[in-house]
Amino acid sequence: MQRVPVISPDGRPLMPTKPLRARRWLKEGIARIYLNDLNIFAIVLINEPSGYETQNVVIGIDPGKMFSGVGIQSSKATLLKLHLILPFPNVTKKMTARRILRRVRRGRRINRKLPYDQSCHRAKRFDNRVQKKLPPSIRANRQLELRVVKEITRLFPISSIVYEYIKARGNKGFSPAMVGQKVMLEWLEKIAPTATQFGWQTSNIRQWLKLPKDKADKSKAVEETHSNDGVALAASHFIKWKEWESSNARGGNWKGNVVVTSAPFKVIAKPNLYRRQLHFENPDSHKPNPN
Repeated sequence: MQRVPVISPDGRPLMPTKPLRARRWLKEGIARIYLNDLNIFAIVLINEPSGYETQNVVIGIDPGKMFSGVGIQSSKATLLKLHLILPFPNVTKKMTARRILRRVRRGRRINRKLPYDQSCHRAKRFDNRVQKKLPPSIRANRQLELRVVKEITRLFPISSIVYEYIKARGNKGFSPAMVGQKVMLEWLEKIAPTATQFGWQTSNIRQWLKLPKDKADKSKAVEETHSNDGVALAASHFIKWKEWESSNARGGNWKGNVVVTSAPFKVIAKPNLYRRQLHFENPDSHKPNPN
């Protein structure tokens, strides 16, 4: 059963409700549609709610180089699945074009008829990358994930975040997805308590939850490529693997309870995730002025 985000009149996210109840509230005038940058069907209450009690709602983030998966999970239902198409290749192309144009301008300023020490020539600076800065393409990836998380916190009462930490093992090559992980964790800690989990742990939980995984073509914008990993990461907050050992045997089992259900699935590519100023007192304030 899918769930619809509910927002209080003062802008605080409440526990989501069923679609049938949300449509009835809209018909009775108790609520109105809440505009959000993720284009998800959500409602905002007009009057004060009966209570502000919330349950644990967790965000699971599966970062990548080209695509990322995000899942929002509570102990009783899966609330949302997102497939992020990261701007890594576009930013890389733009930076390459900028570098070519800069070199052309630099070469145009040189008067090659004069001696080398008299020409307007500036030698290469080999120490111009000593600062601890993220590459523009990696920063764009992490900032997109951060902006999506901030928008989710306006729709759901997020209690914690689980982020998959990528670690090189053996002789495997270095992955760009490993860059900027510590900075991303610092950003997420400012939003909600954040925990990390390795990829093999995510795989074990996904298999136990019986969530399918498409490893043939990870560029497909479907739930089986990355979103299910985000759901598995979020579900790790509710279930844990506990090992046991006796005199003649040893093993383990899963402790805890979580229910994985169907949920709305969205593909996000180059979103315009600026914060809209939603006026709760005037429902028609977002409409254009005819004058």
